[in-house]
Amino acid sequence: MEAEKRKAQILQVLARAVRQILEEEKMEFTYLQEIRLRIGQPLRMIYDNEEKTLPIRSEQKYIVTKEAIRETMEYISHYSLYAYENELKQGFLTIEGGHRAGVTGKVIVEQGKVKNIQYISSINIRMSHEILGCAKGILPFITKNRQVCHTLIISPPRCGKTTLIRDLVRQISDGSEHVKGCTVGVVDERSELGGCYLGVAQNHLGSRTDILDCCPKAEGMIMLIRSMAPQVIAVDEIGTQEEIHAVEYAMQCGCKMIASVHGASLEEAQNKPILGELIRRKRFERYIVLQNERRPGEIQGIYDERGSSLCKECWEVV
Repeated sequence: MEAEKRKAQILQVLARAVRQILEEEKMEFTYLQEIRLRIGQPLRMIYDNEEKTLPIRSEQKYIVTKEAIRETMEYISHYSLYAYENELKQGFLTIEGGHRAGVTGKVIVEQGKVKNIQYISSINIRMSHEILGCAKGILPFITKNRQVCHTLIISPPRCGKTTLIRDLVRQISDGSEHVKGCTVGVVDERSELGGCYLGVAQNHLGSRTDILDCCPKAEGMIMLIRSMAPQVIAVDEIGTQEEIHAVEYAMQCGCKMIASVHGASLEEAQNKPILGELIRRKRFERYIVLQNERRPGEIQGIYDERGSSLCKECWEVV
């Protein structure tokens, strides 16, 4: 049922020619991760962690046209790109189901800030993969006395960190044998965690979760502290000086942090400007390092604030 629902959500926003190709492939949409359309280039997708050029069974591949890009954008925006200008200037639009359509083209800049994107030349539709329960095995390592520890998830791209954070938020919010149900504030700058569509979260983030959608992370964390009294704050992909300072401010205000950063190891995270200082001062109590040697969601290691391993071998998120 869920696979059919996902299939319908994706097909309805694709140009007719692209839709027809995907329907003829008769693939299992559960394993579809990305669909990439670039004007003048072959249609490609990431399926079960492998890149494939479409149609798969034909030597003559489909070349994406300007018309296919235009038609797809019309479906995504319901024939009103202007109404989605605030989202578009961040480089993406969220579609029903929490899936995200990233775009590139001519960037319109006004007073040093991106105002809009025109003459769109590429679309990358990334599927929202929600795996309920995938964080269950991690909760015992990032909680003490049924309370959440400050946790930093370190991960290269495409290793499942957003999926992991999403399920951690859900379980922390609803409560479990390892953690009391907590009020969680989520700053979802790129609509990836909640996957909000027309203001409604498409993903399950728990019954005690409040979401600031499409809000800059640094500002959003301060807003949540002032207005929603969260016990836990969750953000994805921190990096700027302002964001890291906001993380530390939230910690000082008594909020527990669940955050992620791009990196391949704890050592790499320690070498990052500003963030490395937080790590050296042992502000985070737990570190989860992800990898993708066999498939997304593999755990390379879980470490405490001193960098000591809490698990002796590599294991996977189930």
